[in-house]
Amino acid sequence: MAADVTVTEPASPATPPTPPRHGRGEKSPRRVGLSQTLSRWDVKVSPYLYISPFFVLFAITGLFPLLYTGWISLRNWTLIGGDAGPAGFDNFTAVFQQDEFWLSLRNTFMIFLLSSVPQMVVAIILAALLHQNIRAKTFWRMGVLVPYIVAPVAVGMIFSQLFSDQYGVVNELLNAVGLPSVGWHKDTFAAWSAIATMVNFRWTGYNTLIFLAAMQAVPQDLYEAAVLDGAGRVRQFFSITLPQIRATLIFVIITSTIGGLQIFDEPRVFDVTGTGGPSHQWETTTMYLWNLGWGPQQNMGRAAAVAWILFVVIVLIGIVNYLISSRISSGETRQKKGRGSRRRRTPIAADMKGDLL
Repeated sequence: MAADVTVTEPASPATPPTPPRHGRGEKSPRRVGLSQTLSRWDVKVSPYLYISPFFVLFAITGLFPLLYTGWISLRNWTLIGGDAGPAGFDNFTAVFQQDEFWLSLRNTFMIFLLSSVPQMVVAIILAALLHQNIRAKTFWRMGVLVPYIVAPVAVGMIFSQLFSDQYGVVNELLNAVGLPSVGWHKDTFAAWSAIATMVNFRWTGYNTLIFLAAMQAVPQDLYEAAVLDGAGRVRQFFSITLPQIRATLIFVIITSTIGGLQIFDEPRVFDVTGTGGPSHQWETTTMYLWNLGWGPQQNMGRAAAVAWILFVVIVLIGIVNYLISSRISSGETRQKKGRGSRRRRTPIAADMKGDLL
């Protein structure tokens, strides 16, 4: 019987590993050149370089003086003796204890209210009139800006003579119609009104041009649709113009608030002494600051404390204005969304009528 024979096949040689292959869509990594790196950095960094001059100037002329004033407010610093060491919050305490500070704060707010509120109303009305198709529009638009370019000192000198107690033109006109003379430099409310008139004379035209520019940006299609729906000029003004220039109106209110609380030129030149009246009846906070730092007291520490108090007051009022305006804007947006969800498909004129009215 033949024996079983086992045949062993020779071992196959080891095959080398197959190198990895890239897929059809894959590409081998490519080195980034220097020019491409610089281009990427240019795209990322250039916008910040373009706006950097504003922040550099603001840091030099705005932020540094503000911080330096805050540091001086915590020091015993006089105009003659210089820095005499730290004072803590003693300067703020001394300012709050002076009745003249609260009197100046009251005068500032009252002059601000008597000037800003009529100024906004008159500026909007003038802008609406100049927005109409009238003759010599350019002449009238440039004419309202003339009082703004007049020097504040000249305005103060002219109006101080107009509102003179004895020989003023305003009192002469009052006497001509049978009314008694007004003590513009004696009566507190009369002094506030005279200074507010000076402020309105200077700034009404400036705000008028700002409102006029905003009104010219309103789409004319809205007015044409309103005319087709039978809306008059008054209805167009309240339903189209005012809602469309709301952002500009908020801007002007905030800037007028900042300027009104920092009023200095007009009350300073209202009389020859420039002290705010014999009983400080029209002395504003900035005038009080001036008298503290460069007046008889010559206390720079307390003057810096008043400057920081005024800064905080302006910031708080600005925040209140922002919150009120944001709430009004959000309320109108929700009202439009609710009206839009209930609206059905209508003709174009009727659809615009829903937005306008």
